[in-house]
Amino acid sequence: MNLLSIRVTISYGAKPHVLHDLHLDVRPCEIMGLVGHSGCGKSSLALAILGLARLKGAAVSGSILWNGRELLNLRESEWRNLRGREIAYVPQSPASSLNPALRIGTQLAEAWKLHAPRSGAGKQECRDAITRALRDVTLPDTEEFLRRYPSEISVGQAQRVLIAMAILHRPPLLIADEPTSALDTITQAEILALFGELNKRLGMSILFISHDLASVYKLCHRIALVDAGAVVECDVPEMIFTKPSHPFTQKLLAALPAMPEAVAREPEFEAAPTTEPRTRLRPVSQ
Repeated sequence: MNLLSIRVTISYGAKPHVLHDLHLDVRPCEIMGLVGHSGCGKSSLALAILGLARLKGAAVSGSILWNGRELLNLRESEWRNLRGREIAYVPQSPASSLNPALRIGTQLAEAWKLHAPRSGAGKQECRDAITRALRDVTLPDTEEFLRRYPSEISVGQAQRVLIAMAILHRPPLLIADEPTSALDTITQAEILALFGELNKRLGMSILFISHDLASVYKLCHRIALVDAGAVVECDVPEMIFTKPSHPFTQKLLAALPAMPEAVAREPEFEAAPTTEPRTRLRPVSQ
């Protein structure tokens, strides 16, 4: 069974649909890449999965099934129990996501308490979770580091702090929304490798949202391309790059300065199989 199955339409007021009957599935232990140009609705989809799109004025219809459970029928109290514990979010910009007035340790502790499974969870349990998460993202778990403010660490370290916050409770699904767009090339590669390691070591599914087709090639088990409000092509990276069927995919590939080198991946966790055949979707009407 798919971990996440989405069939949604999203619109804002009288504007045309941002997403129209978009279909997307994420399997257990899979890294699914979601690629599209800026403004195509990728972030709106992420917010819809987290039950936050309506707070931005969006109307969401259709279905979002999480382990067979319909999320669009949840009350806000039920969404709060889900976010962070079962589905977590890594935002795009560390600069705007971390509170500049609070120390790193304080922000990690608040993130843990917000999604703690019970109100009486103790300080030691919180500290153990923070230590584990920092080690998972290869950051120091020292008191000196935890007492730093966001302005006292690099952008790459700040992005790792956001990832640590997201994995504090070991959620089965991580939504990473353009997490490398604010980073330099070397740090981008390091963060991509980190997501791959989290997937392998923790068996965590990841919905990796990006506008950069090349960056997801080495990371993802499958890639879905979004254009005109719908997924127009979805397949394994090798097929996307060697036999693209949709004009949008072909255009993205033609714009690449160079084709990425093929890399043989041997993940510790393979994406769970599905009974549905892998198919490319028909082009949507323009």
